[in-house]
Amino acid sequence: MFQNTKGFKRFEKRVWLATPTMHGEELKYMTEAYETNWMSTVGENINEVERIGAEVMECKYAVALSTGTDALHLSMKLAGEKLYGQRPVWERALQGHKVFCSDMTFDATVNPVAYEGGEAVFIDTEYDTWNMDPVALEKAFEIYPEVRLIVVAHLYGTPGRMAQIKRIADAHGALIVEDAAESLGAKYKLHGNWVETGTLGDYNCISFNGNKIITGSSGGMFLTNSKEDADKLRKWSTQSREPAPWYQHEEIGYNYRMSNIIAGVIRGQIPFLKAHVEQKKAIYERYREGLSDRPVKMNPFDAKKSMPNYWLSCILIDEKAMAPHTRGDLDEKWTHEKGKSSPGEILAALAAFRAEGRPIWKPMHMQPIYRDHVFVGKKDVGADLFRRGLCLPSDNKMTPEEQDIIIEIIHRCFR
Repeated sequence: MFQNTKGFKRFEKRVWLATPTMHGEELKYMTEAYETNWMSTVGENINEVERIGAEVMECKYAVALSTGTDALHLSMKLAGEKLYGQRPVWERALQGHKVFCSDMTFDATVNPVAYEGGEAVFIDTEYDTWNMDPVALEKAFEIYPEVRLIVVAHLYGTPGRMAQIKRIADAHGALIVEDAAESLGAKYKLHGNWVETGTLGDYNCISFNGNKIITGSSGGMFLTNSKEDADKLRKWSTQSREPAPWYQHEEIGYNYRMSNIIAGVIRGQIPFLKAHVEQKKAIYERYREGLSDRPVKMNPFDAKKSMPNYWLSCILIDEKAMAPHTRGDLDEKWTHEKGKSSPGEILAALAAFRAEGRPIWKPMHMQPIYRDHVFVGKKDVGADLFRRGLCLPSDNKMTPEEQDIIIEIIHRCFR
């Protein structure tokens, strides 16, 4: 247990990794839904969330869904039908086909591939952005030239190298599903123009989960410039009902539509997106300055090509400063060495003072459920990031004084 506690007291209120930040407008729109009795999956809040969502994201259409995972699932189904045709109802859209996927991500990015019968092939990560490595992606196409679908996630709010990834996809006739669940509000420079993440793929998804930069407690959205795709997703998400006076069904459907209550929360949140990004950026910059004399590096980004939303601030411990630290599937052990530290020690120290951090995502190819899947990469960068990295408390309600204490706790871990 962390012992270097002199001069510190535990935080009276816990400092969280990332929590919802409410402003008051959310309750107004939720109450409006209640008082008008629009409590189901239709109503003014949903209409407005779709309108404002498309406007903010600078695309033509937005489809409001129950979760970001739902958006990803229906994107996989849509991509599968586009690539391989419509299957009988007892078969799935990606059945028997490989799909290239980001390796360093939460499993919600890749599980929908399995929902539709596809086989994920995990593409290694690069150090410069902690996202999919275009070099490894090109290598994957050399091995599996028949693949026609790529699933890309933007880790912790930092855009991946989408210009290179899109060029590779175009060269191989592949489509892209973009998972922008963590990067709402981030931008990427493409062909000289700044473009919102969540509009860079052929099928694009964002999340309003409880810890995201804009939240509805849950909720997700599919974004597109195709009216045909938007109409199809909206139909599928409401059980694929045909325009008949009775319940007529010609396709498999899902109960994936966003509720008017959840939409009320999101409707009240969206106007504060820019402010939330600015708050998160300030947290990142304070960490970067405060830890500049420690043997760590902040999660990186390409400053010429991307503007992150700074959802989570993370650090990577220099190799020479790593103290002994081992992990099993469900447990870990660490020991302190003078002048060194480890993710386990730092997270334990933060927890001792009631501050929440967490490990970097464990790469998908290391997860028990996916260990038999193909992984393409020379260096296994994702495994190294998982070994040496951690996410710091990044809640935008954290005060500068609280963050100063967290920075000092990390300093002491290296003494």
